[in-house]
Amino acid sequence: MIRSTFSFASAFAVAALMMQSSFAQETKAHDHEHAGAHAAMPTLGVAVIQPTAGGKVRGMLRLMQKGENLQVMGKIRNLTPGDHGFHIHEFGDMRNMKDGTSAGGHFNPSGVPHGAPGHGHVGDLGNITANAEGEATVDVTLEHTMLHFILGRSFVVHAGKDDLTSQPSGDAGPRVGVGIIGAGNPEYKAAGK
Repeated sequence: MIRSTFSFASAFAVAALMMQSSFAQETKAHDHEHAGAHAAMPTLGVAVIQPTAGGKVRGMLRLMQKGENLQVMGKIRNLTPGDHGFHIHEFGDMRNMKDGTSAGGHFNPSGVPHGAPGHGHVGDLGNITANAEGEATVDVTLEHTMLHFILGRSFVVHAGKDDLTSQPSGDAGPRVGVGIIGAGNPEYKAAGK
């Protein structure tokens, strides 16, 4: 009787240790699977503007998170001199670069009417102005906007001026440049010019 009790107790203890070890391994694997869920939010974004069919518009934009605001800076070249509508569109989809329409409409998660920056929807960035050489300097601050909220969407540059009132998109004409908003590499250093 003592022998069978000892065997049963030993078997029970071994089984308990095995279960504890298995649970610890599962917990470790589970923790590893979700380690990225607590990664830091991106603070740098980039968008490379490419031309729609027949165009030459190109540019590079950097997006930098500054507290609860997002600063967009860069240059867009090969535009006609004057004002050009500049917006965030709902999709980062460049499959149709004939006219850029695969980028969808203005990014408007709140469903509010189109308007001037700060008075319309999130995608309303107003106009950028190209100088006589066709270059526009972009320096826009989006208040209360987090970079991760617009990653994977796109910037669109239009051929004409956004009148800031016409619905749904300001009557700015065709799309001449599109660039997907991606997460930037904060450690990348561009080669010297």
